[in-house]
Amino acid sequence: MKSTQLKELVLQSLEHERGGVLIYQTALKCVTNNELRVEWERYLEQTKTHVTALERVCRTLNIDPEERTPGCKVVRHTGQALVEAMKMALADGNGEAAQLVATDCVALAEMKDHSDWQILGKCISELSGNAATTLKEAYDRIEEEEDEHLYHGKGWGRELWLQSLGLDAVLPPPEEVANVKSAFGAAKAEKESEATRRH
Repeated sequence: MKSTQLKELVLQSLEHERGGVLIYQTALKCVTNNELRVEWERYLEQTKTHVTALERVCRTLNIDPEERTPGCKVVRHTGQALVEAMKMALADGNGEAAQLVATDCVALAEMKDHSDWQILGKCISELSGNAATTLKEAYDRIEEEEDEHLYHGKGWGRELWLQSLGLDAVLPPPEEVANVKSAFGAAKAEKESEATRRH
């Protein structure tokens, strides 16, 4: 494994999680659904712990967690663009529209988070000693949370969009009710929501 690319992955993942804190803080200003608000408040707190975990991984790997590579600057720019999109929607004054923009922005951010943690998980077997232990501890605790963030977020976005269109929506979404944490579970929950709509 190329150590320079591992360093880049860890630093970009950290930068993305830091941006995720700002994304959730802004999304919470957009949310109008109380159940979604509770979920996002929990995800914000979890994301803060993800930042702390990756800072610890950095220290264990002898990486300066404050280093900003060119790749980190791109990640930061992307996160800031999502925050700005939500601020634009808020400024328009339409609460329902701002909430939809926020669900889209959260879904985009969580897709990248999920991918980062999957790749970090693949790196564990290539490390040894404290580096392997620290990354494995972080991965074991966080990866399932990232699954939940991704699949529940997609469900909320789908159902809130359907509701905004005046179509039947299942709220909270089936992914939330079934506590889905896998692609298989998400596909099953989505099928169940379609069946519920048909009846």
